[in-house]
Amino acid sequence: MRIKELIKEKGLTVADVAAKMGVKSPSLSRAINGNTTVEMLNRIATVLDVPVSSLFESETNLYGVVVFKGKTYKVDSDQALQSFLKEYSSGTSTKSI
Repeated sequence: MRIKELIKEKGLTVADVAAKMGVKSPSLSRAINGNTTVEMLNRIATVLDVPVSSLFESETNLYGVVVFKGKTYKVDSDQALQSFLKEYSSGTSTKSI
């Protein structure tokens, strides 16, 4: 699921979304991690103003592996790619898989 990604794209936090839904953050976190119901998914989608299907779909279908200076980096989202490129351009690439 890409709920966390959508929350970030909307400029919100998990706590923000939980408050708008009228639930506690741990309940929303469980839903984000896959322990959820159809009702909870509908509520999340409503707060984020997206169709329920977008909670599951990847917008880019991006997946790859970058090997740089002997380290392997998994790139499976726009955010992961942007993070790697930022680290690469600053010369501080330290995270690897």
